[in-house]
Amino acid sequence: MTKTIELIFDFGSPNAYLAYKALPPILARTGANLVVTPCLLGGIFKLTGNQPPLMAFAGVKGKMAYEMLEMQRFIALAGLHKFKMNPYFPINTLTLMRGLVAVGAENATYIDAVLAGMWEDELPMGEEATFRRVLEGAGLDAAAILQKTQDDLVKQRLAANTSHAVERGVFGIPTIFVGDDMFFGKDRLPQVEACLMGG
Repeated sequence: MTKTIELIFDFGSPNAYLAYKALPPILARTGANLVVTPCLLGGIFKLTGNQPPLMAFAGVKGKMAYEMLEMQRFIALAGLHKFKMNPYFPINTLTLMRGLVAVGAENATYIDAVLAGMWEDELPMGEEATFRRVLEGAGLDAAAILQKTQDDLVKQRLAANTSHAVERGVFGIPTIFVGDDMFFGKDRLPQVEACLMGG
């Protein structure tokens, strides 16, 4: 039976970008399918009392410098050299995430376009004009997608995804599930692969 990797995902997390981009070789080696579940990272933080690392570790001497070193090591190891820290970070991703729900989380064109805008091209993706330009550049109907982001069912689905993730134990992004096994953070990808291989 084909196994599934479920990625709890928000465009606003640089580590979500890195995990998503590092997953294809694991999918190829294991034969697993990828399911992306859109959730709001800010909503997860609010529901769990968690904080983003820049806030949580701001007062810890050396901690953020080491976090950035580990990120650079991960980037080098995975060959993800297009990644750039967005100068507009943090960015409100509510519309981006509603857009992903609207188009369907299996829509790789949408995901790749928004991720590139956020974490490769250093764009202010929280601005509607930029969002429109990026989607249109990828051949997507930006006007239709933006209209769908205001649909109550889309809003409710994103909120429900977020609440359900927290009920399952999620406290941050990226979180990965293989069945009932939960793994937090991009650095757990080797453990994800071992789990898929029965290790």
